[in-house]
Amino acid sequence: MSDLFEAAGLGPKPKGAAGEPAAVDDRARPLADRLRPARLEDVVGQDHLVGPDSPLGRMIRAGRLSSLILWGPPGTGKTTIARLLAAAAGYDYEQISAIFSGVADLKKVFEAARQRRRMGRRTLLFVDEIHRFNRAQQDGFLPFVEDGTVVLVGATTENPSFELNAALLSRAQVLVLNRLEAPALELLLARAEALLGKPLPLTPPARAALLDMADGDGRYLLNLAEELLTLEVTDALDIEGLTEIVQRRAPLYDKAQEGHYNLISALHKSMRGSDVDAALYWYARMLAGGEGPLYIARRLVRFAVEDIGIADPQALVVANAAKDAYDFLGSPEGELAIANAVIYLATAPKSNAAYTAYKGAVAAARETGSLMPPKHILNAPTRMMKDMGYGAGYAYDHDTADNFSGQDYFPESMERQKFYDPKGLGFESEINRRLERWADLRRKRREEK
Repeated sequence: MSDLFEAAGLGPKPKGAAGEPAAVDDRARPLADRLRPARLEDVVGQDHLVGPDSPLGRMIRAGRLSSLILWGPPGTGKTTIARLLAAAAGYDYEQISAIFSGVADLKKVFEAARQRRRMGRRTLLFVDEIHRFNRAQQDGFLPFVEDGTVVLVGATTENPSFELNAALLSRAQVLVLNRLEAPALELLLARAEALLGKPLPLTPPARAALLDMADGDGRYLLNLAEELLTLEVTDALDIEGLTEIVQRRAPLYDKAQEGHYNLISALHKSMRGSDVDAALYWYARMLAGGEGPLYIARRLVRFAVEDIGIADPQALVVANAAKDAYDFLGSPEGELAIANAVIYLATAPKSNAAYTAYKGAVAAARETGSLMPPKHILNAPTRMMKDMGYGAGYAYDHDTADNFSGQDYFPESMERQKFYDPKGLGFESEINRRLERWADLRRKRREEK
């Protein structure tokens, strides 16, 4: 069986003091725990963090760790990375959970770390769900991080910029872990099969459906695999059989493959074509297929800025509100908020004028990126800058007729460009009226000079 362990990239089985097997039966441990990598480079799906030239690789080569915040979805390897990082750098490892730990627990951890430091040993303190500590508790880490008592590694599934104190963030590097994609999940399944010495009893389509059920969560995938690997079946399970065993409906399409892109394209183009009923149908199909509602909500936000834009400025507000409502309510109530947004966006006036204008401005900026603004719109905080003509001749629009000076704000050596060309639909009809009026006034100002 040892060659199976090596092929799967796993470390040796636990040994007792005399080299004998550990007293605790290894089979009693959850499969996900038994499959924890023994080396940092064996962590799957996070090559950008654990490779030789990655931030963690450089820390290990230097032999000195910095405090970190590991931000990523559940089951992506945050705890494993913290353990392996401590082992690779030769640090003592302490782990607490913000859910189950209080001030007394923290005091014990810090005192133990202080004692180790006196003996020349360093401590890596891993705090799971660190965002669940309140602001005062988070501040409590600061003196122990600053004086080197501990190297703090916090794990969070929430955006650190919203959930963690600025003072704590300023003392830690934030590393983002990726959701595990199909190749990484498939590697985990191969390791599980190698460890237990038998393949999963699944047909290829059912195996693909199992990966979809995991939704990027490696721990959840291994829990499902452990359940399946204990089965005694004569024939491989199909999708229906898999669904019956794990009591979770298999997605109707593979979220990482063609079906996923076909359906999101159908939803997007139905809304662009103002076919509200078709849009609702494709939205419902995606939900039935197991698609994450927040993925759909993000697509609606993108649609609002790309395909509606200024034709209906409320479109972006509605799309963002639907995303926030789902975040707050969850399923199934939050799915109705997204349905409301689908209806609003499909029935809104459409315009890609803002999108086209932005692309045109980006192209022009790349071509003329070194041109200075005209001097009349530059501030002149020093005497030398005033003598150089900074700010000279600037007309304060509020002091001019019609609150419009008609001055040119492009670089002096660049001709005026027209990037934004509203289509006159929805609110853009009002924008069109304003732009035409300002263009007339600008011509009059030039003729008056």
